[in-house]
Amino acid sequence: MEIAVDVVLPCLDEAEALPGVLAGLPSGWRAIVVDNGSTDGSAAVAEQHGATVVHAAQRGYGAAVHAGLMAATAPIVAFSDADGSFDLAQLAAVVGPVRSGDADLVFARRVPARPGAWPPHARFANAALLWWVRRRMGVDVHDLGPMRAGRRTDLIGLDLRDRRSGYPLELLLRAQRAGWRIDEVPVPYLPRVGRSKVTGTVRGTVQAVRDMTTMLRRYA
Repeated sequence: MEIAVDVVLPCLDEAEALPGVLAGLPSGWRAIVVDNGSTDGSAAVAEQHGATVVHAAQRGYGAAVHAGLMAATAPIVAFSDADGSFDLAQLAAVVGPVRSGDADLVFARRVPARPGAWPPHARFANAALLWWVRRRMGVDVHDLGPMRAGRRTDLIGLDLRDRRSGYPLELLLRAQRAGWRIDEVPVPYLPRVGRSKVTGTVRGTVQAVRDMTTMLRRYA
């Protein structure tokens, strides 16, 4: 059976969350779990639940996401976190505008479904960053979240280089420069399973802000 959509899930020690996450995968879609150095058996859990597992030796969010993109073969590739903060069933709404030809790149705009789902420091950093992007770059996007979708060949053609936290912003800015139609759709955002390595910690958020600030300087 031809795979309609590949779903790339970067993963670092998410064994506890993976069974529930993969259970929400839409029928006919393939999950590509990119293990980025897990020590809790995440890769084995992913395989047991039907996912294709790819190993990314280079550490970093961008490195894991890009490894998954390069392993994908479906015409449309979607991305999400493997920590339980998203129901993969919601990806249908994100993929929809790409599949219909109404958009080239779609981001999910996170809507906290429960108190504490989106830590205040991370939410503020995201809002400040996107305010700057809208003001200076003219891109009408309000959330640079981890759930998004686009066409595989187009995504590869952008030739993204960042391999850390700046990867999503580089994607947005390069797509805007290329004249892509960029859209966003609201998606419920849930508390993750376990502790976040990035937005759940002030240190991780600071590092992400540094990476994205570097990216803004490069493109502005």
